[in-house]
Amino acid sequence: MDLFEYQGKELLRKFEIPVPEGRVASTPEEASEATRFLGSRVVVKAQVAVGGRGKQGGVKLVSSPEEAHEAAAQIFDITFTDQEGRGAERSKRVLVERAGELKAEYYCSFILDRTSRKHLAIMSSEGGMDIEEVNRTNPDAIAKVTIDPLLGLSDFHARELVFGGNIDEEARKGALSILPKLYRALVELDASQIEINPLVLTGDGKVMALDAKVILDDSAAFRHPFYEELKAAHEVNEQERKAKEHGLNLIKLDGDVGIIGNGAGLVMSTLDVVKDAGGSAANFLDVGGGASAEVLSNSLQIITENPEVKSIFINIFGGITRCDLVAEGIIHALARLDVDVPIVVRLDGTNAEQGRKMLADAPHPMLKTADTMLGAAEKAVALAHGEGA
Repeated sequence: MDLFEYQGKELLRKFEIPVPEGRVASTPEEASEATRFLGSRVVVKAQVAVGGRGKQGGVKLVSSPEEAHEAAAQIFDITFTDQEGRGAERSKRVLVERAGELKAEYYCSFILDRTSRKHLAIMSSEGGMDIEEVNRTNPDAIAKVTIDPLLGLSDFHARELVFGGNIDEEARKGALSILPKLYRALVELDASQIEINPLVLTGDGKVMALDAKVILDDSAAFRHPFYEELKAAHEVNEQERKAKEHGLNLIKLDGDVGIIGNGAGLVMSTLDVVKDAGGSAANFLDVGGGASAEVLSNSLQIITENPEVKSIFINIFGGITRCDLVAEGIIHALARLDVDVPIVVRLDGTNAEQGRKMLADAPHPMLKTADTMLGAAEKAVALAHGEGA
């Protein structure tokens, strides 16, 4: 669960990590009132889950309640996207924070490194920038420390981060104080990432978190009842909500080719071949090991409710799953649904030939088959574009 900035900062306060004083506003009027309370000079910040909001006009420095009202109104009218131009998210809230003098900006993060099965801490004197760009152009400005979760963050880890990251001498004491608190928050919140960009040195010599990106591990929700309250602030796409109710893993995307596959790796590969074929995926949908008539019927119904979907690509590899049972599920699903978009099916693996024969013997006007993954992708893209295939 990727928290909004204001949610992340509320959690950080509980671990005594300094953050700017601020208020959340849902309307321009509330932003104006928050500015009157906080003082004349404030920052109005969009609360969205996509990155790069500042470059898209989502962070505005203002000097009066009237300017805050105008800034909030402008932010609420922006459709934010990620770096690849996807996302299409509107900000429902803004965070109004007291602005002050900043002497320096730094980068700091703790993440779960699944490769090493340890925690990774990163610190840099180059704050406020994309850390990937800093790593490419000025790698000497970055310190990285691997932390054994059984041993935790030690004093020498913190010193290695501060001195290795070239943190200014004036900010070192404050940074050394904050790092153990951030690591404790990572562990106790069951977070997979806590990123502070920037961590700042203020005009009066204090070090504080000016921003906060906190990602919580949903699988730990049973240990943290407050997760549900945090999740309630996030609007879930209707398709994704319905999929979750049926036990399906769906992520809505912005293309026009609906994707159904068994296994996350296969579905990711399917998205790639659709892109290589000149198309774009409308969703990521993993049915896992289940490809029964009910599962496929639910999957097709959810996908076809998206008016942007012009074709559907069902890509199944039969390992444990038998392709003949998948074919049977598809046939039953099509009998139960009124599908008006073409469906391309690619079956491979266990009993694939039998499955293909079953589909051929039970023809449906919207059903197409293909022998290869790339061939199926090309056919699905062509059909989505209104071309014969």
